[in-house]
Amino acid sequence: MQYKFAENVDALQPSAIREILKFTSMPGVISFAAGNPAPEAFPVDTIRKISAELFEKDPILALQYNITEGYPKLRDLLKQRMAAQQCFDADTDDLITTSGAQQANELSCKVLLNRGDTLFCEAPSFIGSLNAFRSYGVDLVGIPMEQDGMDLTAMEEAVKASKSPKLVYVIPNFQNPTGRVMSLEKRKGLYELACKYDFIILEDNPYGDLRFAGSDVPSIKSMDTEHRVIYTGTFSKILAPGLRVGYVSAPKEIIAKITVCKQVADVHTNIWAQAVCAEFLERTDMDTYLDGLRAVYRRKCDLMADGIRRHFSSKVQWEMPQGGLFLWCTLPDDCDMPAFCTKAVQEYSIAVVPGNAFLVDETAPTTSFRLNFSTPSDEQIVKGIEILGGMTKEILGA
Repeated sequence: MQYKFAENVDALQPSAIREILKFTSMPGVISFAAGNPAPEAFPVDTIRKISAELFEKDPILALQYNITEGYPKLRDLLKQRMAAQQCFDADTDDLITTSGAQQANELSCKVLLNRGDTLFCEAPSFIGSLNAFRSYGVDLVGIPMEQDGMDLTAMEEAVKASKSPKLVYVIPNFQNPTGRVMSLEKRKGLYELACKYDFIILEDNPYGDLRFAGSDVPSIKSMDTEHRVIYTGTFSKILAPGLRVGYVSAPKEIIAKITVCKQVADVHTNIWAQAVCAEFLERTDMDTYLDGLRAVYRRKCDLMADGIRRHFSSKVQWEMPQGGLFLWCTLPDDCDMPAFCTKAVQEYSIAVVPGNAFLVDETAPTTSFRLNFSTPSDEQIVKGIEILGGMTKEILGA
């Protein structure tokens, strides 16, 4: 039978990252291609204890349907936490839990954009969100990245050229894939553009709690006086991604529409996982806990950076992040980056992600690739970076 797929999904292609990850199952491959949190950072004992108590004291809560908006206790705790971070205004905002921040971003697009509306994003940007946006037939426009975030001059020109500018998607903290931080000046500038041209900002902050160097920068949501910022977060990077618990804080009218769409999608987020997250927030000194996580990521990042300094060709440019999970590397302009990444995994058993996987147009030229330091073990980081470094010197010279 010949299948005729819906227009919204017919053009979707498998994630390039997922394709590369197929190679990671091969014996001996060291993967720097994943984007997973450090396994050693998972609070396994605490989650085990909370789960056991939950099933002992209130098993029906964990096993029965719950409300779409989310487990009330968790929502209340998140609202308090978000208000302290100036990301929630009880008078104008509401909050709903989601199945990861990915769903929060996808539902935000679903309730606001029609086919042909323009959605702006950083170039490069997170491939998971890009595919979610593509599925709604939007006009996806990538805006070049500078060291301190999106090029706002290019952004304004793109907005002027658009017939229907509706939304801009940004990851201001330790951006995936570049690891860059949007400066305070650019956060203010982007918000001013949103007010001037009447579009909405979707601020995705999965990595903000993982800052291990430098100083925090206020969120765009904290500047929102006109109620045009949607803020999404997740427990995936601070507890465990398998829980699939995210959340979105936005003006009440937007949350009401997201709630209806979520009812259609999955009724509600896993209630057992929400209850675990709620108890974890209530019982844990989060400042102390997050300091422990940051120490893990600081050490692993420093280990990878030290290896790059010692083993990589000097012709490879790279950026030291202040947090998050990723390092961004750039080859010389005359280097074939996709071929480099293919050679790395097929001949050297080192998996990295080609930078074009993160572009709106995956055929656009780029010589960058992404390294992940959170998932591999310390031993894999040391060995893998030495091998990859040797390859860069073989191809590019010292």
